[in-house]
Amino acid sequence: MEFVSRYVSHQPDQHGNIEYSTEEHRVWKILFERQKKLLPGRACDDFLQGLKNLGLTADKIPQLPAVSSQLKARTGWQVEPVAALISARAFFELLADRRFPAATFIRCEEELDYVKEPDIFHELFGHCPMLTHQVYADFVHDYALKVLSFPESDWALLQRLFWFTVEFGLINTPQGLRAYGGGILSSTNETVYSVESDVPMRVLFNPVVAFRTPYRIDQLQPVYFVIDNYQQLYDFVVSDIHQFIQRARELGEFPPIFHVDKDNPNIHILAC
Repeated sequence: MEFVSRYVSHQPDQHGNIEYSTEEHRVWKILFERQKKLLPGRACDDFLQGLKNLGLTADKIPQLPAVSSQLKARTGWQVEPVAALISARAFFELLADRRFPAATFIRCEEELDYVKEPDIFHELFGHCPMLTHQVYADFVHDYALKVLSFPESDWALLQRLFWFTVEFGLINTPQGLRAYGGGILSSTNETVYSVESDVPMRVLFNPVVAFRTPYRIDQLQPVYFVIDNYQQLYDFVVSDIHQFIQRARELGEFPPIFHVDKDNPNIHILAC
């Protein structure tokens, strides 16, 4: 059965602004304040700096033109208002034009901890701070261009890699393991769980393994992929992605076999 959203995006006025209700601003404030408290020691420094660069605060839901102005000055990106649900093609076409889609509704209070469709808190708080980092922003843009160059029969795998990086990616830093994925950093439970819990498997980034690894959107992730830097993601974009997809299909969609890296027991690598 096709999923139908319970939410309807607001229509911006002629200046691109939206008049949110007092209740909607209140929900933003609750989400912002409780999430901000969880970031130290868990979010990467680039995300924290991006949050400052954008000037996001708990006081009210930001207006998209103001966020776009900050992004455009730094990395050439903008935020594009969209309906609650858009097609995969529309999504990647926007990214390929350096426009990040943002549904202009905010979740209701009954769904503070989890909402099926991405709302404006997830998009602005979770994703936009990292788009102030040039290498990362270029990766997202160029990856979208690559996706659009592939037949749609390959998109399920390409979206899977997007999930394990842009949405739920982790990064090794001199200070330790940190999160950069928007799906993690807009989630109260996932922010703590992804970095500190002993339950999930943390895997050194490997495109073939990512393409082979299924995921679910309605539970805490059992597997996270860890990069060493954002250049690693960009290097993947300019590599022969078709070769990785072909290899993943040859191996099949099965749980990969991992072993523990003795130098870092919290990170796993593919045992070939």
